Amino acid sequence: MADLSGRRVVVTRPQKQCQQFTDILASKGAIPFCFPVIEISPMEDNHELDEALQNLSRYHWFVLTSVNGVAAVWDRLAALGIQDLPEHLKLACIGPKTATALAEKGFRADFVPDEFIAEAILPGLGELNGLKVLLARADLARPDLPQAIQAGGGIAHDISAYRTLPSQPDSQVLAEIAKGTHILTFTSPSTVENFFQIMLEQGLDPLHLPGNPITACIGPITANAARAKGYQVEVVPEDYTTEGLLQALIQYYAEHKI
Repeated sequence: MADLSGRRVVVTRPQKQCQQFTDILASKGAIPFCFPVIEISPMEDNHELDEALQNLSRYHWFVLTSVNGVAAVWDRLAALGIQDLPEHLKLACIGPKTATALAEKGFRADFVPDEFIAEAILPGLGELNGLKVLLARADLARPDLPQAIQAGGGIAHDISAYRTLPSQPDSQVLAEIAKGTHILTFTSPSTVENFFQIMLEQGLDPLHLPGNPITACIGPITANAARAKGYQVEVVPEDYTTEGLLQALIQYYAEHKI
């Protein structure tokens, strides 16, 4: 098979981000199925985030960890009538797509780590002692980064900017999964958890699905979550992006000749 020709691929990303990945999969001959298992929703109460945004001058760094975080923050800035950020405030982003989303808002990231995981932000912040850092993240974000900042003597104000909620499963795609697939793709621990639960609720064994699909995860954090559930995890790219995941899948099939 050339590239991913004929491979049936389950994409578990949120609906708004699903299309981009399914498009590049299809361009390599795959048969992708958009099966969002999480949805991104605003917080029910934005009081804490609003208060922090109205007092940005208190902070030295503002850390944005996802495209969804950028969107949520700038929605609130617009609602509050805030157009400019304090000149001294430095901005850090995890991953080039987050930095691009920030640039589209008219701001440049001062630091983007080479590795696209939260902990990789730490070296770019400089001396942590006394540093005040604002983090705007998902409500289910791991505590490792704020804990590390505080362990280094910094002050981490970790605020939930948006919610990650389970999605209602698409019955048509469920039928396709029941027919058999080749690849399951996961892009966050939440996608792993919710896909697993949906399969159980549908009477399917999440670890032994029809077609015996391989498991592909966007990065090590997601891969660890998948392994904790019992997935073998055959593919993890060196570049923690959907493009990197695509190339890693192509390489996997080129090497395994299956």
